[in-house]
Amino acid sequence: MGVYHNHLKELFAKDEFKEIVMKPDKCSFCKGKLIKGKTEFVVKVGKEVLTIKDVSAYICEECGEAYYTPEVSEKIDKIMKKFHESTLLVHPVAAGELSLSEVAV
Repeated sequence: MGVYHNHLKELFAKDEFKEIVMKPDKCSFCKGKLIKGKTEFVVKVGKEVLTIKDVSAYICEECGEAYYTPEVSEKIDKIMKKFHESTLLVHPVAAGELSLSEVAV
């Protein structure tokens, strides 16, 4: 590895640098302001739904879109891998599901 690569590696190892470089400033959908907070990551895999609670994210005040740091995304990826491998112990959650076409409006 070159000197330049080592220097970048050292810079990115500092948490305050990550916060500055990785923090998005506005929502890419509605241009709303993003605030640091916690959210739920919900995904449907086949017929199963996985919810990960208390996920750190930058959340749009206007539309609620969540943006994850690379570190949080990596943790979510690891959880998803374990979920797909059926090696993740999860708590069952009662959930209702319906199709839009099933609802009489």
